[in-house]
Amino acid sequence: MNRITRPEARVLAEEEFARFADLMTSLSPDEWTRPTDCTAWDVRRVALHVLGSGDAQASFPQFVHQLRRGVPLNKEIDSHHWVDGMNELQIRERDHLTNEEVASQLATVGPRAVKGRWRTPPPMRYLPIPFGPPIGWTSLKYLLDVGFTRDVWAHRIDICKATGRDMHLTADHDGRLVADIVGEWASIHGEPFELVLEGPAGGKFTQGVDGERVDIDAIDFIRVLSGRLPGTGVLSHPLPL
Repeated sequence: MNRITRPEARVLAEEEFARFADLMTSLSPDEWTRPTDCTAWDVRRVALHVLGSGDAQASFPQFVHQLRRGVPLNKEIDSHHWVDGMNELQIRERDHLTNEEVASQLATVGPRAVKGRWRTPPPMRYLPIPFGPPIGWTSLKYLLDVGFTRDVWAHRIDICKATGRDMHLTADHDGRLVADIVGEWASIHGEPFELVLEGPAGGKFTQGVDGERVDIDAIDFIRVLSGRLPGTGVLSHPLPL
């Protein structure tokens, strides 16, 4: 399966930030209060997290600040991963912003965030980072190239589902993200399958022979892998986003 290359990853990162910002700019005041699949967060909190994460990607001192102040928060929240405290800090430190200010800052943070990621020095790009199962330890490069982009994209899915909006999907953008995720997911669990993903971001993917056939909407497939929807059979193998 054709994985995303680093030059392509930069284009996808810039486009995803732009699409997320466009979505947030279009929301009504009521839509900002809707609950999401991230059960502790409504739409506004998801947006505050994406903005805070973008700020950390754009500025290494801001990243260090969030790491130092955020990780200790894991002791006072229902933490499932070491980044939860950082996410909580991102939300708390931006909660004073109006919805309009959040949307405005989201419109400008994307290019700065991507530039910050791509100027990370090569030695630092290969620092080992614990991601937890099923990924385990991998390099910071994984997060810089695709992990952050997947996070923004998954939260755009969350907000579209929460507000009942049709998601802007294209094969060259969303379809590439889906195909890359399928490739990684397949390599981790190793089971044979025939996967037919429906919709503009979909496609047909196979691994091995005589595997389970699954027909599912491409976005619902992503929601299953990320734990937002239940999965059985080969879809019981998760890939957190």
